[in-house]
Amino acid sequence: MGRARWRPGPEHPLSTCASRREQPLKQAATRILFVTSELAPWAKSGGLGEVAYDLPRALADAGLDVRILVPAYPPLLEAFSDAPCVAENLAPGASLLPARLLHAQGPVPIYLVDCPGYYMRPGLYQSPEGRDWPDNHLRFGLLSRIAANLGAEGSPLDWRPHIIHCHDWQSGLVPVYLAGRGSDRVPTVMTVHNLAFQGVFPPQVLAELDLPPETFTIDGLEYFGNVSFLKAGLNYATRLTTVSQSYAREIQGAELGFGLDALLRRRAGELHGISNGIDTEIWNPARDRHLEVAYDRDHLERKSGNKLSIQRDLGLEEAAAVPLLGMVCRLTWQKGVDVLLEAAETIIGMGAQLVVHGEGDRSIADALSALAIRHPGTVAVRIGFKEWLNHQIIAGVDAFLLPSRYEPCGLTQLHCMHYGTIPISHRTGGLQDWITDATQENLRAGAATGFMFSPLNPDTLVHAVERALAAYADPDIWRELQRNAMTRDCSWAAAVPSYVNVYRAAAGAA
Repeated sequence: MGRARWRPGPEHPLSTCASRREQPLKQAATRILFVTSELAPWAKSGGLGEVAYDLPRALADAGLDVRILVPAYPPLLEAFSDAPCVAENLAPGASLLPARLLHAQGPVPIYLVDCPGYYMRPGLYQSPEGRDWPDNHLRFGLLSRIAANLGAEGSPLDWRPHIIHCHDWQSGLVPVYLAGRGSDRVPTVMTVHNLAFQGVFPPQVLAELDLPPETFTIDGLEYFGNVSFLKAGLNYATRLTTVSQSYAREIQGAELGFGLDALLRRRAGELHGISNGIDTEIWNPARDRHLEVAYDRDHLERKSGNKLSIQRDLGLEEAAAVPLLGMVCRLTWQKGVDVLLEAAETIIGMGAQLVVHGEGDRSIADALSALAIRHPGTVAVRIGFKEWLNHQIIAGVDAFLLPSRYEPCGLTQLHCMHYGTIPISHRTGGLQDWITDATQENLRAGAATGFMFSPLNPDTLVHAVERALAAYADPDIWRELQRNAMTRDCSWAAAVPSYVNVYRAAAGAA
């Protein structure tokens, strides 16, 4: 959407901040307020930003009236520099800085929480040195408090949501603030994108956030003597969702429950796993402006032009017949990059090239860079993250490595399959919900879309790569895998009815 602008017209006579209000929309449409700390392409650290951009548009296409509430980070203020102010002097707590509300017209209407003291800084959650901002509890406490105010009587807007949809710990206090309103509140849906990130702070933040002491209990937001924003949302929200069916089951166990598994088991009847989708217009190899050569399912021979482009640009030997493996991810323990490093020499010895792109843990980045130095022309590593390079790698490589220790849903496997790039993946979370292993039975049935392995260790990863390279050596089998993968519907079409059902259930429960 770039620098799309919203300008007040005759039906929207807004020219000043607090003196005028927005006109209400028709009552027939279900009104949903999305509360998110990220919004691609302007403010994104992972899959949450992409989902916060794509899902509201898909819901709006289905007839819902969806609006997004997000902090006014510098890139958003730049993109929507003439967004009008629709409310000002919002001071929802004694310890929170006041803010104003801007109305931008993006993929759907966007409300920007404009508070320079909290959001006018680089990065979303951390300083350039990689340290969490010490006032994150206030930054996202403000976001949550304003969201709750928009869902209650006395809102500065005439538009009032029927449902507030909260995303991850940064909006976890919304249901808590609403709980203090008694009957004057709207139902909430809390979506967990990654349970490992919980927004944990010392108990003294209760006073700063104007939270009553009685919320600091095991059935509230107390978490091993601290305050957990995510636990607050999981305890107080009307309904819970997470981003795949497998992950919904996994987080109810001790291994991936991160101390919240008992709570999630207690609320299992109100917890729904709904797989993410992708925007198949943005992620479309036939029209992707980042690619050297456009292609589609019926012209897969053109894909090799992107492979040769990647090999040339990254300093690899230009050889169309050599299998090229790729990996683009955060360089972290969760993504299993350490397992790849242990297996890399063996994989390279099998005749494959390797390209890795991402940013994260410095020790992992240094180890990857050393691997590339030892294998010039065979291994390419690019530290950092560039969206255009992400697209080029996904289109250019033959197979993609996904050795994640856990993966709530994953979007990369969807990007890969839609581009005819075959995933080689650990069997976990949403990865196993989307990828069908290339067993002989699945190949005969025409269902295979990738290669799965478990448990996660260097030997099982190597064995999965061996299977993939054997298939790559047979052009007919490889082409069948590519076409099977590209046939899968990776859009949001299946998820939208599921979210509508959750909203209805939340409204009924409320």
